[in-house]
Amino acid sequence: MAPDDSEKLVLSVAEVRKKLGLSKGSIYEAVRNGQIPSIRFGRRILIPVASLHRLLEDPKALNLTPTPKTGILKVESGE
Repeated sequence: MAPDDSEKLVLSVAEVRKKLGLSKGSIYEAVRNGQIPSIRFGRRILIPVASLHRLLEDPKALNLTPTPKTGILKVESGE
């Protein structure tokens, strides 16, 4: 599906926080840990909408797996 002019390609941390219902700190931590793909422009962090959709639809598509006990998504190491 091609985005139209009114559809955003990236979201700010604040926008992602509102959409997911998580704290700002949780979003920043997930970005820092690589759990949420992001693009950095200077000090600004932007999250691509397409990556966020893929993450929510299929965590394995972004090389993320839930931890056994908590179910929290984590980045799989290539080792």
